[in-house]
Amino acid sequence: MDLICNSYANDSDDEPEPVANERLTSGTAGAAPSIHLKRPYPFPEQRQYKPSRRPYPPPHGSYSDPQTSSSVTLPVPGRYVSKRERSLLASISTNPSKDQGSDLSQKLTSSSPTVLGSISDSDVPRHVLSSVTHRGSSWRTEMPSTMSISLTGHTKAGTAIDWSTTHVHLLASAGLDGAVYVWNVWSNDTKKKVRGFLHHNAPVKDVKWSKQGLSLLSCGYDCTSRLFDVERGVETQAFKEDQVIGVAKFHPDNFNLFLSGGSKGSLRLWDIRANKVVHEYIRDLGAILDVEFIAGGKRFISSSDVSGRNISENAVIVWDISREVPLSNQVYVEAYTCPCIKRHPQDPVFIAQSHGNYTAIFSTNPPFKLNKYKRFEGHWVAGFPIRCNFSPDGETLVSGSSDGSIYMYNYKSTELIKKLKAYEQPCVDVTYHPVLPNVVAACSWNGQVSVFE
Repeated sequence: MDLICNSYANDSDDEPEPVANERLTSGTAGAAPSIHLKRPYPFPEQRQYKPSRRPYPPPHGSYSDPQTSSSVTLPVPGRYVSKRERSLLASISTNPSKDQGSDLSQKLTSSSPTVLGSISDSDVPRHVLSSVTHRGSSWRTEMPSTMSISLTGHTKAGTAIDWSTTHVHLLASAGLDGAVYVWNVWSNDTKKKVRGFLHHNAPVKDVKWSKQGLSLLSCGYDCTSRLFDVERGVETQAFKEDQVIGVAKFHPDNFNLFLSGGSKGSLRLWDIRANKVVHEYIRDLGAILDVEFIAGGKRFISSSDVSGRNISENAVIVWDISREVPLSNQVYVEAYTCPCIKRHPQDPVFIAQSHGNYTAIFSTNPPFKLNKYKRFEGHWVAGFPIRCNFSPDGETLVSGSSDGSIYMYNYKSTELIKKLKAYEQPCVDVTYHPVLPNVVAACSWNGQVSVFE
């Protein structure tokens, strides 16, 4: 009780702090008894010297003011803080210097490894910006002729590329080196790589832009799908699964949903807002290679690996999203794996890139029949995950090839329009620009990303 009274007796900074009662400090039984005062003090011989200031350097947990070069001890939980200390700490926290704020912002900017440059559209050519606002019905596909821009950064094979439809000067790429890069294609700066997301600790299989804002979705061999804020250069969410994720795609109408498929044959529809699975589609399938939404997002098509099975009826399956049941599993009955599925932007048609070195055409209406009279042939697919894409107007189909060339076909006649030699190694993915009719981006098995005009 005496200790408690003594600890709260000294409430002024000008008075010396009392020590414990002499009954505790004195080791002799014959010591004089203490005088019972309101604020008891020890005898002079029992007083202990305490320095008013801590010796330099200040201990851990103290703040040093660079202007006054004085050390202020930060309050420890449970310790009494005097009025003078409270006022000094309040002035420090409420009135930080401008130099300290600028230094802090510089440290935050320099410590972010993902922000490598500016994503501003100030360097975008005028004809690109004008095409965004005056696209309309005058959009006609043109054939690119030469490589205009080469983007180097991936150290291993590229796996996927995707143009942003809201910021048409940005291109995203993913690779087996575990990196996801964002390129400011028409930037005048020598560094066109403006964002580098290295959050995956394993190869990345797919990357997709969201049509709502600057959000980027990727997935890979680390059994996660990751959502990035490109403007801030940070990862916002991670969606973990029990399988290698080979494909991820946003819902066409609800951008808070995305569909993922993995190596165990599981298909899951995720809700970004709750970070949980809202639908799961289970069937005895091989590894999921690609997915595509049809019928306004009410159905989707999945492609799975059938190379290790004797049956091929599950190579391409059409699913009902809400009921979680397959509508047809005998769409494609040939014993080939289809690494890519794409829906036509206008007609009720979808295509399947086959490892039989051709692209098959199907109807999106039940019973999802195969067109036996037309197919796109000439390019090489076997042995590599070669992808293909339609032009925005649907008049042209562009496909990569294992011989390193880009093949362009007329959609209606399925005839080869142009063959463009792009790389020495396989051309894995190729896609048209969403606005410019004569611009195509592609990525190679050697990690190179290129833009052709």
